[in-house]
Amino acid sequence: MTFWPFLSGILLLGTAVFGADLRIGIIGCDTSHAVAFTEILNDPKAQHHVPGGKVVAAYKGGSPDVPASWSRVDGFSKTLREKYKVKFYPTIEGLCANVDAVLLESVDGRPHLAQVMPVLKARRPVFIDKPMAASLHDVIEIFRLAKEANVPVFSSSSLRYGRNTQAVRHGAIGKVIYAQTSSPCELEPHHPDLFWYGVHGVESLFTVMGAGCQTVQRGLTPAGKIEVTGLWTGGRKGVFKEDKGYHGLAKGDKGQSPVGSYDGYAPLVSRIMKFFKTGVAPVKPEETTEIYAFMEAADQSKREGGIPVRLQDVLLQAQNARAGRH
Repeated sequence: MTFWPFLSGILLLGTAVFGADLRIGIIGCDTSHAVAFTEILNDPKAQHHVPGGKVVAAYKGGSPDVPASWSRVDGFSKTLREKYKVKFYPTIEGLCANVDAVLLESVDGRPHLAQVMPVLKARRPVFIDKPMAASLHDVIEIFRLAKEANVPVFSSSSLRYGRNTQAVRHGAIGKVIYAQTSSPCELEPHHPDLFWYGVHGVESLFTVMGAGCQTVQRGLTPAGKIEVTGLWTGGRKGVFKEDKGYHGLAKGDKGQSPVGSYDGYAPLVSRIMKFFKTGVAPVKPEETTEIYAFMEAADQSKREGGIPVRLQDVLLQAQNARAGRH
């Protein structure tokens, strides 16, 4: 789908002119990303400064039942307000009326669906930080509503833009036959196990493997850590393993390469700014949806004793869940 009518509307309003700084709003100040992204955008002296926009507005947000949220939201909000002079709004609607684009940063994926609705209504392009939602159902619904509203939406972990991962994505070792990626996998009880932090390693895995995963099977490494194996079309295989760091290996028909490195936030922020100015998401909704289906299937495999689970079945269940709510 195209978003050029949306962009033309912005240009006619005179709010987002190419070459001028976009006014960016943040929803959810309970993650370090809110401050880190603001520094990269707002401070020309920052080591990895990305030009083109400034964070000028924020909606505080926060989840009282998630320690990683309530214990940090006040401190991050104070930094945004005092160091970067960001103006806070009591409602998302008020924020949207005063910005050109939105970073949905709430660390808790559960409110993302509700929080993105006013943004879509205001027709503002929106980047949704990980986890995109707290269920596959909500991921599907967000993309459905965005398509219906003709508003561009993009979600990704910063791990997608590691240098070695991107090199393999763009053919450095030919067609990838096998890949294994690792990342920390802290758990949060309100989210499927991999959604909270394992999503980083899974994002790296899908960046090099692409869409097309058919079955997922969850088990444990010899050390008792999470291990999830996916089988792709054509007999290709991808594995996510819980570990302390970010790393991995991909094997292709023209060689092999390390993958899965973390190279900071700036590469992701650079893609976000290009997305805001073009309205073209760098990752297709189908691939992002499959990432969350993979992670939800891993939970289902765990509940069923580690048996292989078909992604198509998990996607159908999520779609049926939506139908049952309407």
